Amino acid sequence: MGKEQLQVLNALDVAKTQWYHFTAIVIAGMGFFTDAYDLFCISLVTKLLGRIYYHQDGAPKPGSLPPNVSAAVNGVAFCGTLAGQLFFGWLGDKMGRKRVYGMTLMLMVLCSVASGLSFSHTPKSVMTTLCFFRFWLGFGIGGDYPLSATIMSEYANKKTRGAFIAAVFAMQGFGILAGGMIAIIVSASFKAKYPAPSFEENPTASTIPEADFVWRIILMFGAFPALLTYYSRTKMPETARYTALVAKNAKQAASDMAKVMQVEIEAEQEKVEALAQKDKSFGLFSKQFLRRHGLHLLGTTTTWFLLDIAYYSQNLFQKDIFTAIGWIPNAKTMNAIEEVYKIARAQTLIALCSTVPGYWFTVALIDVIGRFAIQVMGFFFMTLFMFALAIPYHHWTLEENRIGFVVMYSLTFFFANFGPNATTFVVPAEIFPARLRSTCHGISAASGKLGAMVGAFGFLYLAQNPDKTKTDAGYPPGIGVRNSLILLGVVNFFGLLCTFLVPESKGKSLEEMSGENEDEDEIVRV
Repeated sequence: MGKEQLQVLNALDVAKTQWYHFTAIVIAGMGFFTDAYDLFCISLVTKLLGRIYYHQDGAPKPGSLPPNVSAAVNGVAFCGTLAGQLFFGWLGDKMGRKRVYGMTLMLMVLCSVASGLSFSHTPKSVMTTLCFFRFWLGFGIGGDYPLSATIMSEYANKKTRGAFIAAVFAMQGFGILAGGMIAIIVSASFKAKYPAPSFEENPTASTIPEADFVWRIILMFGAFPALLTYYSRTKMPETARYTALVAKNAKQAASDMAKVMQVEIEAEQEKVEALAQKDKSFGLFSKQFLRRHGLHLLGTTTTWFLLDIAYYSQNLFQKDIFTAIGWIPNAKTMNAIEEVYKIARAQTLIALCSTVPGYWFTVALIDVIGRFAIQVMGFFFMTLFMFALAIPYHHWTLEENRIGFVVMYSLTFFFANFGPNATTFVVPAEIFPARLRSTCHGISAASGKLGAMVGAFGFLYLAQNPDKTKTDAGYPPGIGVRNSLILLGVVNFFGLLCTFLVPESKGKSLEEMSGENEDEDEIVRV
């Protein structure tokens, strides 16, 4: 098999870590920056939108979005992302990674800006336009998942490939921090310029008319970093693996990579054609694919699905947890802008202490201890901490144990990111053949987004108090937070079991993993 490896791919596999690797990380990571920025900010913005557009005179509590509106604003981006992952994943294998890559970015930038510009000012029309543009924003972000992962895995060398793909994903951490900082800066400056009484003192005056600008500025700002990388994206050459193995153009692949790596590479057109002859290219729905990669695809989709159920429901509990433990004062004691400021501050703190370090732990260790070990360990600790939070749940709600609760809660986050949240993204980009790589990654990611919807909406309803009188406005009674946490522990445990379906790809070349250069009869099941 060694002799079959194309020189251009071999050059990429054994390349020393160079400058182009880092530029690729930043260019590829910008989509995730925008993705995380947007997801982080929408939870701040929903509180504010409730106060601005759903204020009821004489109500004891500040206005909040009705359940169906809140679900739509949060969920429509997920639906868009799921559609984008499948569509652009397939397109990336059809048209080439590079040509599709600029499209997704432009879509993200335009929709980010547009989601801050809603038409007219009745609650209904503002929410409708916001949902419309958030759907298309999600669609662009969805396309970024399979393409970024695939491009990074095809550019990287085999020794540090895991770290590079994980680093692209870890740009999410910076997106979260940027979201927090922008929200803090915008809300603090508006708070200083337009002082307002708290909701208790004067319900109407507590939400200043200028508050309408706050959420728009916060939402639109996410587009700028992505816009800056648009030029670099269009200048990035197509990956050699796509050009050589899928488009079958050895000369182009060799000259592209020679430019990027600044070395001489000979074009081996005959070898490419020989590989093409041998490669009886089976499709996604063929028996052969099922035999070779069926279990792998099942493994990557189920682990990502189960992880996202837990991961996204945690994000949703965040506001409630902070309020419950007293990090954020009661809504009626604050004015609208103050509330944005306080929530942003608390979420940024959690991100700084647990989310962001988790990502970088993965980057540092993924090529040392391997994907499998990190994923199993992450799922194990997430299961453990969920049960530890759920079983003595009453104990954690008492005032003196608040700090312990926050520590345990941030540890679950830490082990999601130093664990399955990062590895479920890395592995699908490594174990499938080049001509199906971006499609399979898209399918895995879309299955994850499905889990995110279950986590985000299922648990929104499940976590409601079983007692009818104590639920949030408009929600039916649920099973309570404690039982929801127990359920999440079980979900994580299943994630741990499904991890055993996925092969370890540490230190192997992409062609070794996908068996692309092997003859049919040589294949020995690993």
